[in-house]
Amino acid sequence: MTIAPSLSHPTPANNRVATLYVENHAWLRNWLAYRLRSWGRGVADDLAHDVFLRILLSPDARQPEPIRQPRAYLTKIANCVLVSWRRRQSLELAWLDALATLPEPQQPSPEQQSVILESLHEIDALLDTLKPRIRQAFLMATLDGMKQKDIAAALNIALPTVKKYIHAAYVTCLSLLPDE
Repeated sequence: MTIAPSLSHPTPANNRVATLYVENHAWLRNWLAYRLRSWGRGVADDLAHDVFLRILLSPDARQPEPIRQPRAYLTKIANCVLVSWRRRQSLELAWLDALATLPEPQQPSPEQQSVILESLHEIDALLDTLKPRIRQAFLMATLDGMKQKDIAAALNIALPTVKKYIHAAYVTCLSLLPDE
């Protein structure tokens, strides 16, 4: 992994993140471990790493002034990381449950399973970038199998809006396909 040039040279902003890490990493790891009791410290370590990685890659990392409430700041980011991690775990469990229903001859190879799971994560992350109403309409149509008129009634929106939302979500999903 190549370090971005702005992160490889000491600056007041980089020093701020380094200080934040040194002073709060153990606390954050313990905070996460408490919330992930059944998953173990390894997961807490990984998620603490993800929190600091998000900080380093965020525009906030370039601000030289110190953070007034570092633990509140870390907690907010850690909660976002936890939600993403839990959603990822839920997606993986749903995939494994669906896989278990297939007869053994129809089950994909371990390599295919890995590719499918990674694709599911990419689609999930992509859908997460959509506005909530667009995502909801798309999921109601694709996962729940609802008709567009029923989606319009459920969301209290016009039928053309439902069509527009579903189309926008499909276009977004198509962006994952490689260019030919």
